[in-house]
Amino acid sequence: MKTKSATLRSLLLVFGLMLGWTAWAQQPTIQYWRPYDKRGINVFETSKEDTVIYDGLKMRLGAGFTQGYQKFSHSNGLAAPALYEMGGGFPLAQANFNIDVQLYDGVSLNLVSYMSSHHHNEFWVKGGYLQIDKVGFLKSEFFDNLWKNLTLKVGHMEVNYGDAHFRRSDGGHTLWNPWIENNIMDAFTTEIGAELYFKKDGFLLMGGFTDGEIQGNISNPSQPDGAKRKPSLYAKIGFDKQLNDNLRVRLTGSAMTTKSSASNTLFGGDRTGSNYQYVMENAPVTLTGNAFSGRFNPGFRDNITAFVINPFVKFNGLEVFGTLEWAKGNSAFENGEGATYAAQDDRKASQTAVEALYRFGKEEQFYVGARYIKVDATVAEGYTAAAAGTRYDITIDRTSFGAGWFITRNILLKGEYVTQNYDGFRDTGANNRFYNGKFDGFVIQGAISF
Repeated sequence: MKTKSATLRSLLLVFGLMLGWTAWAQQPTIQYWRPYDKRGINVFETSKEDTVIYDGLKMRLGAGFTQGYQKFSHSNGLAAPALYEMGGGFPLAQANFNIDVQLYDGVSLNLVSYMSSHHHNEFWVKGGYLQIDKVGFLKSEFFDNLWKNLTLKVGHMEVNYGDAHFRRSDGGHTLWNPWIENNIMDAFTTEIGAELYFKKDGFLLMGGFTDGEIQGNISNPSQPDGAKRKPSLYAKIGFDKQLNDNLRVRLTGSAMTTKSSASNTLFGGDRTGSNYQYVMENAPVTLTGNAFSGRFNPGFRDNITAFVINPFVKFNGLEVFGTLEWAKGNSAFENGEGATYAAQDDRKASQTAVEALYRFGKEEQFYVGARYIKVDATVAEGYTAAAAGTRYDITIDRTSFGAGWFITRNILLKGEYVTQNYDGFRDTGANNRFYNGKFDGFVIQGAISF
């Protein structure tokens, strides 16, 4: 969803005027809404608590800004080609623009755009969706009662697979993430579809479907065999309860499957970029061409089946969040589409991540913590229509230590020391820059969201 430069200038002018307006005008509160500031931390799916009185159409404008400073060193076991020579410096600042609209009682619209990101250089739309928590517009007592525990989301939206996407950095909006970067296998994508939720007494059940693509796509080719597009089907079940004043427990399980896709992006749907800029990249580099440094995409672009379990416990200031993830799938060539060889068995990938934080201060405005992530996967290299490639097993692990200070509920200063290791990669092939690879260093970020 891109705009031309003239449109960009107009949007930036409008945004500037809106920021001036929000400086003196009180922002309205949207029903069933997750605040972008500190109040939105550890909020996952929005609740069914009806705490805001509807009194007509309202529009709320918000934004997220992030500027970092990084100092990394990286190395591998190759003499050539040389990795990019890095020093301390400031990566490009990222910025988001948020619009939330109360359209009707229990009906709201969310629209998020990226004004500046590491992957795209132009102003463009992340996505937008309609959320329906009440159906008074149907004028039916039966449906009003039915909908007391239901929520429907429809649009081009962030797919609710797993819980890590509720805590990740998203372009300029990084305030909800206590860390600098996301998981190594970053499960995040936006697709066109719908999600229906049932929420009651802490229990959650969700079913969803999308077109299986990050963009709109109406093609449905009959050749090569097996290339017909299929929708993505996914579901989540969970329990989330504040058991007493000191203890909150949440446990969810999610699953997603796509039989055939032109370009599935469950682990590659972020279009903003990594917050570890240019680590483990060969020179020369470009901001757009090397936007996702430090992450790993298993490349299941044709078919994918993925499962994830996310436990979360908060006891007073202590907070523990985990990710246990398994996925399998293939690219189109691996599935024999248009190839001269037989389809291959699905490759597999798994990820384990655990983080522990301690939040303290009168309003828990400070935190310290540690995180460990490990990915085990089978990678594929050299698959073409004419010849099958090679497969081999790799491991990537990351250890992080971080701290943060909420100066206000809208301003966060955070820092992190990280080390990441690559094991099993070969000294030849498309991924040879990771051969005996390692990077380490620190990042400091300032984040503003409102």
